[in-house]
Amino acid sequence: MPVDPQQAPAGLTDEELATLDAHWRAANYLAVGQIYLMDNPLLTEPLRPEHVKPRLLGHWGTSPGLNLVHTHLNRVIKARDLDALCIWGPGHGGPAVLANSWLEGSYTETYPDITRDAHGMGRLFKQFSFPGGVPSHVAPETPGSIHEGGELGYALSHAYGAALDNPGLVVACVIGDGEAETGPLAASWHSDKFLDPVDDGAVLPILHLNGYKIANPTVLARLPEAELDDLLKGYGHDPIHVTGDEPAAVHRAMAAAMDTALDRIAAIQRAAREEGATERPRWPVIVLRTPKGWTGPAEVDGLPVEGTWRAHQVPLAAVRDNPEHLRQLEAWLRSYRPAELFDEHGVPRPEVLACVPSGTRRLGATPHANGGLLLRELPLPPLEKYAVEVDKPGATLHEPTRVLGELLEDVMAATAGRRDFRLVGPDETASNRLQAVYAASGKAWQARTLDVDEHLDRHGRVMEILSEHTCQGWLEGYLLTGRHGLFSCYEAFVHIVDSMVNQHIKWLRTTRRLPWRAPIASLNYLLTSHVWRQDHNGFSHQDPGFVDHILNKSPEAVRVYFPPDANTLLSVADHALRSRDYVNVVVAGKQPCFDWLSMEQAKVHCARGAGVWDWAGTEDGSREPDVVLACAGDVPTQEVLAAAQLLRRHLPELAVRVVNVVDIARLMPSEEHPHGMTDFEYDGLFTTDKPVIFAYHGYPWLIHRLSYRRTGHRHLHVRGYKEIGTTTTPFDMVVSNDLDRYRLVMDVIDRVPGLAVRAAAVRQRMEDVRLRHHAYIREHGVDLPEVADWSWDG
Repeated sequence: MPVDPQQAPAGLTDEELATLDAHWRAANYLAVGQIYLMDNPLLTEPLRPEHVKPRLLGHWGTSPGLNLVHTHLNRVIKARDLDALCIWGPGHGGPAVLANSWLEGSYTETYPDITRDAHGMGRLFKQFSFPGGVPSHVAPETPGSIHEGGELGYALSHAYGAALDNPGLVVACVIGDGEAETGPLAASWHSDKFLDPVDDGAVLPILHLNGYKIANPTVLARLPEAELDDLLKGYGHDPIHVTGDEPAAVHRAMAAAMDTALDRIAAIQRAAREEGATERPRWPVIVLRTPKGWTGPAEVDGLPVEGTWRAHQVPLAAVRDNPEHLRQLEAWLRSYRPAELFDEHGVPRPEVLACVPSGTRRLGATPHANGGLLLRELPLPPLEKYAVEVDKPGATLHEPTRVLGELLEDVMAATAGRRDFRLVGPDETASNRLQAVYAASGKAWQARTLDVDEHLDRHGRVMEILSEHTCQGWLEGYLLTGRHGLFSCYEAFVHIVDSMVNQHIKWLRTTRRLPWRAPIASLNYLLTSHVWRQDHNGFSHQDPGFVDHILNKSPEAVRVYFPPDANTLLSVADHALRSRDYVNVVVAGKQPCFDWLSMEQAKVHCARGAGVWDWAGTEDGSREPDVVLACAGDVPTQEVLAAAQLLRRHLPELAVRVVNVVDIARLMPSEEHPHGMTDFEYDGLFTTDKPVIFAYHGYPWLIHRLSYRRTGHRHLHVRGYKEIGTTTTPFDMVVSNDLDRYRLVMDVIDRVPGLAVRAAAVRQRMEDVRLRHHAYIREHGVDLPEVADWSWDG
């Protein structure tokens, strides 16, 4: 619905209009200056080619619209004393957000050398997209930002994540019409079905339709208004339209739209919080239609620019070489009348700053955009409460994730009052055996419920939606605003967020170099329903490669763990939930698994990251082992121990060392990863010249890549997932990929000098069992009894 300014809740006076327009013009001037100028910031002399940067980079097209939104957010924040945060979806509109941060003073407070005067303005201009400067998009360096603008699609899910459990916060979210075409953004519109008007804050989406992407029109901008309204109403929103290109009229309409939207938000929250309303509300959304590159050059070289795709980046590209372009640039800059906006020292005039709020109400100074300032320690209980009893290794079985679920239940209960912990996942909490959490919190849900539904709760803090993108975006927004959480996902499908986690890791790496950014809680993944126990779902559900992707990233920010049983999973989870500024990936099974270590042993082993299980091997300390059996992952650990047992039985004279690796980065050199071993440590554990048969959970070449520089690498032989899978029995999965116990024994015989002849009969027996296995499963549909009923008897 369009807003009639004459009917608006709080129409602008002429004086207010003048101050808003002055602020907007100042922000536009500063945005253009950042793209073009490296000297003469106030145009105190005629513009010359040497005042212009040699490389012109940046995005002008979206900047005037973002400046308009920022200006009007300032007005309502100040007038209503709002606690607000803004997510800038068109992230390459960095010049606009930087300009506004400089105007409000938060930029100078963060970077004191960028003063709020002519000198500082010059430095602000030069540093933009300049060697040694700042990126062209809204980045970690930008005060007030929690959203990396380098990749599109995640603005709205980040906004909702920020609003969760922040009942006093209004999160504005500017969505560019290019970004609105992405799948993740489309799915995240459904977040309003999970937003609790009692315990959560509000999200105000602002769909900015300027009509074009880099070179093409945008889909939503070309829809008839009625069709677009139907789409937004179908998503559960009540649209408010602001359309125009005449500044005064647009200012009045935008002010009216903001007031209308915020009045409706206040009414929705009041009805839920004070009157007990439970019907799902229709939240407002502002649809802002202004020209791309508004107030910029209308035409360049005889071609239309303003209002077209040509305004997307740098409208005047040859300013240093083309006198006409230089003349147009100077005319463009002077059109904002900078002398009215800044005094002779370059300080913004009072009327420019009249709409700007103060202190932490400023968008660039809100602590919600520096969430580590608000972060509290998570109340984690002692692990002994959940530990499984292990009198001897391999005597009992537990489902590791079910045991972890009991810990998470208590964490959820302990945070019930403070509401700063959430569990997210794509419809898999119960499937992943974490359903104990429902005793402490149900699943967030604001839509219709039926009698057959279970665990749905308007105030729940378990979040499930069948969109990994949305889960990731929610959790990132939640963490970046100072809270804690865990993302549980099937291992094969966490790949859907490969690109998103990449952006988050880059964010973390950058913030580590910004002393003003306080550390935030780590982004924790629990990957289960993994490759070796997806025998029922088949090949499409079998992919352990997410850890390869993660370990390509900044070593200071990534950690990968393979706990082999329930107690080690508890220890690793406790560490991950306590950590800061990491992405932790924990891979653990949900199926019954042997218990190998007591809680005390698990803590020591996990702290070490990799170590010898002396109870599993046959070395006696009098000499070096003949062979090392290494493992990482729950199923590979079981197969290695079964192989060690076979070797003990058939080749008792062989000195076998068993090494289990929980922290996979321990294999890397210490100079390449903070958790890496020194060569001295590695050689002591794996030897320098003995065969190492390594059974690994994922793709074998990762182990080779991590350890290729080690002295004994040529003796390393890795078994793992070889992209061979189907619907079959659990043991057939390991046999098909040559990770089974019999194949491992054969590898030992093949690689220990002298065994090939001496143990030929043993090798033949191992091969015979594998052949018998293939025939047995095809006749009976289950694994061989000696495999299905195996237990450790060491």
